[in-house]
Amino acid sequence: MNYELRIISYLCTRKRYKSNIFRYMINSQDIKKGTAIRMDGGIWVCIDFQHRKPGKGNTIMIIKVKNVSDGRVLERRFNIGEKLEDVIIERRPYQYLYEDQSGRIFMNQETFEQIPIDNELVIGHEYMKESDIVEVVSDTTDGTILYAEMPVKTVLRVTHSEPGVKGDTATNTLKPATLETGVEVRVPLFINEGDLIQVDTRDGSYLQRVKE
Repeated sequence: MNYELRIISYLCTRKRYKSNIFRYMINSQDIKKGTAIRMDGGIWVCIDFQHRKPGKGNTIMIIKVKNVSDGRVLERRFNIGEKLEDVIIERRPYQYLYEDQSGRIFMNQETFEQIPIDNELVIGHEYMKESDIVEVVSDTTDGTILYAEMPVKTVLRVTHSEPGVKGDTATNTLKPATLETGVEVRVPLFINEGDLIQVDTRDGSYLQRVKE
């Protein structure tokens, strides 16, 4: 295919807004985990999907999506072949450096560019400490940062907790503990101040004690 035909083919796969900005379309059956779509005035990321054929009817696509702005999760059904607006996103690693009046400052690990990101856009920011690496997700259309996300697991030091019970290794009885970022979590009775623990940044749940 020559250059001109490739350009025509490319343009034919895009649908144009009145403002002359192209929007990318995706068929419902092509949606996978991590796919971002624009609907209901917001951007949603697919976190689960399945194909279902109800009896003798046509196969439908059921997707569970999460709103990147407010975290809402909902389930939607689409007919196979139904077209949705695709948001082309980019994921890049950034290192958290420090916090100032403009927000939390992060450095692109590839270009070393430094940018501020609001706390509300950082998923799991309560468990984030300096030098942590987060994944920053942005809309490639205009470079808008949609959100940043901490790794699911992180290790933090306990800075305050009531003394543990010697010899008590039970994990079903929990007590409050403050971590080095200032967040409070629930930990087993045998955890003491100064201990390193691994927590789940999605909900703050205790996972295990970490040896130094």
